[in-house]
This record gives sequence, C-alpha cells and structure tokens, in this order.
Amino acid sequence: MKSQKTNIYFVGAGGIGMAALERYFLSCGYQVGGYDRTPTALTDALSAEGVDITFDDSVDAIPARFTDPSATLVVYTPAIPDTHPQLAFFRNSGFEVVKRAAVLGLVTRRSKALCFAGTHGKTTTSSMAAHILHESTVGCNAFLGGVLRNYNTNFLLDNTSDLSVIEADEYDRSFHHLRPRVAVITSTDPDHLDIYGTEEAYLESFAHFTELIEPGGSLIVHTGLKLKPRTGDGVHTYTYSRDEGDFHAANIRRGNGTVTFDFVTPDTVVTDVSLGVPVEINIENAVAALAAVWASGSLDADAARKAMASFMGPKRRFEFWMKEPGDAGRAVIDDYAHHPDELRNSIRSIRLLYPGRHLTVAFQPHLYSRTRDFAPQFAQALSEADRVILLDIYPARELPIPGVTSQIIFDDITSPEKMLITKDELPSAVVQAGVDVLLTAGAGDIVDTLPQIVSSLSDAENK
Repeated sequence: MKSQKTNIYFVGAGGIGMAALERYFLSCGYQVGGYDRTPTALTDALSAEGVDITFDDSVDAIPARFTDPSATLVVYTPAIPDTHPQLAFFRNSGFEVVKRAAVLGLVTRRSKALCFAGTHGKTTTSSMAAHILHESTVGCNAFLGGVLRNYNTNFLLDNTSDLSVIEADEYDRSFHHLRPRVAVITSTDPDHLDIYGTEEAYLESFAHFTELIEPGGSLIVHTGLKLKPRTGDGVHTYTYSRDEGDFHAANIRRGNGTVTFDFVTPDTVVTDVSLGVPVEINIENAVAALAAVWASGSLDADAARKAMASFMGPKRRFEFWMKEPGDAGRAVIDDYAHHPDELRNSIRSIRLLYPGRHLTVAFQPHLYSRTRDFAPQFAQALSEADRVILLDIYPARELPIPGVTSQIIFDDITSPEKMLITKDELPSAVVQAGVDVLLTAGAGDIVDTLPQIVSSLSDAENK
C-alpha cells in the first residue's frame, strides 16, 4: 500500500472478512468507508465504530473524502462483480484498487502469521488459537472469519504483539497472498468448484499455499489428506488429528456435559484440557489450534487450559439458541455448515451430545453451483437426521442455474420425515412439527429465522 494513502474505501464493507480489516485500519488512524448492499447488525456496528458505509451503489453516493485517487486505497472482495458502478468508477479513475486478500497479505508480512486454511474448520481453529494467545502474555492481532462470542468481534488488536492469526480463505485463491510463519491445513475436501473446476485444481491451490510458508516456519496438516505439500527449505512439517499424528488428543474423558483430554506434542504433554464448547469435533479443532500456538513458540500450559475452558466459539458455529434443562429438555442449535462433510460432522456431534433423541435438521443450501456439485452428498448427510426440513437455495453471489433447485437434494433424502418449504415458512413448520432437538444449518440467512423459532417454541410450550 502506498504510504501517502490516508483513506481506505471497502467495496463489500459488510463482509465478515472485510470488517476485520476495517477495524484494523480504524485502529491505525485511517479514514475508513465503504459500500454494502443492505444494512445488517455488522454494518450497524461498523458505522457506530466510525466506518462511513453507504448502501447506494451509485458513484454519487461515494463520500467526497474518498474520491481523491492520491489519498484513497480501494479494497474489494471477489464477490463484487466487475460491473459494480463504484468499483468500475475507481478502476477507471486512477485509484489503486486491490483485493481484500492482498491487504491481508501485507499484514502477514509485517508480523509472524499463524494462518489457518481448509475446506472446513478454519474459523473455529483460528478463533481458538487467537483466544489462547489473547489469554496469555503473548497476545496477537486476529483477523477471523466469524464473530467470536468471547469478544463479540472478529478482530482482536494488540499493539505490543508481533503475532497475527489469520483465517486463510481458499475462495478465489485468496490465501495465495499470505506469507505464513505457521500454516495449518484442516481439510481439503473439494469445494468452490465454480472457481477451481476440478478436485485436482483445488488440491494444487493448497499445495501452492504450502510453498508460501516462511523459511524456518511450520506446516501443520491433518493426517490422511490427499494434499501433497511443497514446502521450502527449513520448513518443519507436522501432522495432527484427534487420535494420531505429531499432535493429538489422549486420555479423552466425556461426561456430565464435559469433554477433557490431554494434548500431546512432539516434546511435551499438556494434561487436562477441557473444552468450553464440549462437542466432539472441537477435540480435533483444539488440537490444531494448540499445535499452531506450540509451533509459534508461545504455548503456556496454564494459559492454554484456561483459554480452552473459557472458549465460547464463533457465532453460528454450533451455537445454542435454546438449551432447556433436564434429560428431556429441548435444544435449538445453529451451525454455519454449508459443505456435506461439515453438515455430517454437525449432525454426528449432536447425536453424541443428545443420544437417543429425535433430531430435526433444517438446512438451507448455499449457492447453486455447490448444490449442483454436491447434491448426492448433501442428501446422504441429511439422511442421518430423523426429520429434514429443506429450504430453497440461498444464491449469495450467483445467478440461478437451470435445473438446479433444492429438489435435487430432496429427492434423495431417505429420512423417515422430510419436507421442502420456503424460509418464511420455517418457524411455523418447526412449531407444527413439534421438535425435540433442532439443528439449523447453512451459510445463508436461515439464521434470521431463529429469533421467531425460539419465541414460537417457548410460546407453544407455555400454552
């Protein structure tokens, strides 16, 4: 970024990844503004913090202070189309225009970066690592892909720490702009095939990511992946999983709503690590996060234990909206799962947490292309539920694809009960069905229905 820039304008300012950068540059004294399509709780918060956000995409709506090319850097996300009026204006008017990932790459070059990549798991693992460091004397600056409930933000600032924690997004090859000191790869199940086309191209993108690790740095990769790393000289490669690898969990104990284990590293064991969010998948997530902190040379056993026990998780990652007491108490859980493997893991975690209970899963597919590419796998994962409520596809950045609707998932679901409805019909459908344990899942706006669902369930119980 050119040193004379004093203003930064974000096209797509309401994105969770953009928000972290906006907060970072506000803290550095820059004038920060931007555009987004619609107001949200996040844009409201950003506006209150000092980001000048407009929801009008016309050129005239750009605040005057961001119209000087010599003083303004423009940052955009790949989700913004090239035809966007403001983006086109900036490009045609001599502004320096860069992707969000390129700006995040600058942060990694100015710090010792712990970068978490993978088809799924990267938000939770990076959030865990950030919380561990934040709770220790080391501290960190963190740029996360989800709002961490411990802090109600996706950005942590520490002016004295030389460590940064970065969620490394593979979409549009964004993570190729990063320069990790420690890289964690949680999974490489094919995704974003609208960008990559084939599984081979997807794996190649991760292989290139491993080439970007600094000399003397570390790669921590989940066991059993198809990925063939291409690390440079002096880079240490480690493996991890729940049960095996250089880093793993041992002596796992479950009971009374708790999960405790011993964390095994190549040179030590941290005993009695208890999970603040005690679901099965978080054992493995915690191993990855603790491993990254160990590789950075910053692992303090007592601080790590304290942090893992107090970790509340990112919003929309296995987040409880209702949790009634007692063995028969109803539960409503929300999860961002939008890939078949994520969905299956969420369902199985709930089965372990609530054995023998009737499970309803309400799922909103995300993207036409992902639905097209993985419809059979989605149907197979959803079929592990007792009842499935399937919603219409949330399009996000995409236009419809002929013949691709939620019906192609629905037809192959084998659960005893299933229904295909609109999002607006979900609250009443849930109440009429009489749910025991409910999981809402998807990366779209299904979460917007939860306040009404919880309120309606409570009202129905009290009648």
